Amino acid sequence: MILLAHPFGNANVRAVLSALDQAGLLAKFVTALGWSNASPLVHELPPKLRSQMARRGYELPHYKIKIFPAREIVRLMAQKMRQQWLVEHERGWASIDRVWRELDKFAADSLRESHQRQSIRAVYAYEDCAERLFETAQDIGVRRIYDLPIAYWQSVQRLLQEEAQRYPEWEPTLGGTRDSEEKLARKTRELDLAELVICPSAFVLDSLPESARASKPCVVAPFGSPSLEQVELAERKPNKGPMRILFAGALTQRKGLADLFAAMKLVASKEIELVVMGSLLRPLTWYREQFPRFIYEPPRPHRDVLRLMRTCDVLVLPSIVEGRALVQQEAMACGLPLIVTKNAGGDDLIAEGETGFLIPIRAPEAIAEKINWCATNRASISGMAIAAQRRASELTWHGYGEKILAAIRFLTGE
Repeated sequence: MILLAHPFGNANVRAVLSALDQAGLLAKFVTALGWSNASPLVHELPPKLRSQMARRGYELPHYKIKIFPAREIVRLMAQKMRQQWLVEHERGWASIDRVWRELDKFAADSLRESHQRQSIRAVYAYEDCAERLFETAQDIGVRRIYDLPIAYWQSVQRLLQEEAQRYPEWEPTLGGTRDSEEKLARKTRELDLAELVICPSAFVLDSLPESARASKPCVVAPFGSPSLEQVELAERKPNKGPMRILFAGALTQRKGLADLFAAMKLVASKEIELVVMGSLLRPLTWYREQFPRFIYEPPRPHRDVLRLMRTCDVLVLPSIVEGRALVQQEAMACGLPLIVTKNAGGDDLIAEGETGFLIPIRAPEAIAEKINWCATNRASISGMAIAAQRRASELTWHGYGEKILAAIRFLTGE
């Protein structure tokens, strides 16, 4: 049996939970805030509130979910009330860092208290939420599985520090440049304690220290794509009017937004719209000062993201460092070819000129060249859209979960 810990369940966490539960291997899911979708109380709530709560609902029985909600509730409230002192990076009582660290301690205590009763033979934890849990697991002889959703911290730090030098004005959007030595040391300790490492892309695998790759099994398990049922909820935009280029993700230079803005200044065609969707890390007026000609779209529920994607033609994501940006497969499933870097973690998605184009990092000229090509070859985009959808459909969340499950069984013998 396995204990899995994560503060909130994103798509990849849910896929692992589903695989473990269906295999009869999930002992407990330890999270900050969550509940079973089967709970009668949830079904008694007003529809609007029930819809909001669905983001924290899980297809698990209630007795398999254990929560540690206080800091996460305060964090969510502080964000709504704009109480930044409560969520200040690493220091705020309800900062995301403190939520992850305290959940790690809570999960470790839960493991020590219940491992014999529940026959827990392994723990599954994620970067920044694994140190204490892994230490406890090692003490009591429980196996340790580490999921690294982004490149290893040494690569992240090097790349982001270089970006802070390239674009000093964008440094406040980078985030990771301000991680403390203590936080970085915890990341090192987590990897040292891990016995199996799960990576979402070859880029993440290659970022690991050579010693780690040589001494412990490391598995690349690519994320799944949205189902056809999810995508077909929205009509595809007719191939008329300006070509719409989509950038989706936090508005940061970690995702290459400064390079995209620089590229747009080099684009020859005026029949192009740049759509930028994601969370603001600086005031919108600041981004307009960097490049004024874009349509801003705020974050929205997943189904509405897919609807927006269906109104666009091409996704551009010139990321400097990622794990595997899931937005790539979401866009492909919606019929958008890609213009992306290898560092976005999806180079396996690209058949050059068929499903999209792979560009170097830090290359506005290359981005502009590919955008110009798309603008002058609109007829080719329809064929590329079909190829992109076909490639996306080959990657499923079931397959993702099964690959991880096979690696866990090999490690634990279950």
